[in-house]
Amino acid sequence: MRRQLIRYIFAMIVCLAGFAVRSEAQFKEEAFQQTYNDPNDTTATGDSAALFSFKEFFGGLAHKNKLKIGTMFAGSVVLPGTAQIYNKDYWKLPVIYGGIGALAGTGGYYLHKYSVTQKAYDRFDAARTEFEKKYNGVSYPFDPPAVDMKAKKTGTWLMAGAGLMYWATLLDGVVCYESDREPDPGRATIYSVLLPGLGQIYNGELYKAPIYWGGLMVSVDFLIKNNMNYKRFKRIHNEATTPDSGYNESISGETAKWYRDVYRRYRDYSIVATAAVYLLQVIDANVFAYMHDFEVTDDITMKVSPAVIAPYNDYAFHMSSGSNSSGAVGMRIGFTF
Repeated sequence: MRRQLIRYIFAMIVCLAGFAVRSEAQFKEEAFQQTYNDPNDTTATGDSAALFSFKEFFGGLAHKNKLKIGTMFAGSVVLPGTAQIYNKDYWKLPVIYGGIGALAGTGGYYLHKYSVTQKAYDRFDAARTEFEKKYNGVSYPFDPPAVDMKAKKTGTWLMAGAGLMYWATLLDGVVCYESDREPDPGRATIYSVLLPGLGQIYNGELYKAPIYWGGLMVSVDFLIKNNMNYKRFKRIHNEATTPDSGYNESISGETAKWYRDVYRRYRDYSIVATAAVYLLQVIDANVFAYMHDFEVTDDITMKVSPAVIAPYNDYAFHMSSGSNSSGAVGMRIGFTF
């Protein structure tokens, strides 16, 4: 249990760091500002193409230069508290490290205590099985040691508290980040990464948050139920196909195998649906933060006129009078807004 929890936490940190680094490339403000088809455009080359610069990051921590919010967030994912250093909230550092350290340390102690009692019980169970097998079912003369389930529960809650405090540290760094733009697309994106729907609330689109929350809850609900049924029929199939297992239920091994495969497929679909809704709300928060100041006037007009369309792209809209190229007569539609 403890190793699985550590793997989940490590995977979460890696995913957050990876998204924070890649988000700068995926959601660039220059995508809405650059001039396309310009041979002098160099927005994708040089230093601006670097996904993460240690020089920029540590220079920002020393307050020698301004950090982009994505760079600051990526650094704080790996090194908690660096966002608070950049934001000059130094008083928060003892709270962060003291709180996370105390919760994680105490939680690790209780989980270790549970692990010791569980291993003692496993040794007892193995010895009892061997004894009963050797003496033809004679009861083992010793009482089993108690497994400290209370320590397991306490340790799990303390480790969850440490994770929650780590998450709050990341959110605090983003909230306190000073930006010249409001709403800031980077902030809206990271808000949605940390808490689905929060980016939409930040953008002032409150009606979208319940839609995404509902989509995530439905997807997760199907994921949990399909996974439970998958494990159930997997267990039944294993018992039905294992000799001398004592299985005598009405569901045959072939039937259990069919249901196992069906629910495994449904579980995979549920994972895809959950990830799709989550990514959609992140992209939605980013795009609508960028487009917040985009205005369309009420005076929208459409103009339809005849046009000569040449077969060559260079002359598609400006055909010279002396050209020998053959063209085609068509209609040109233009919108003014």
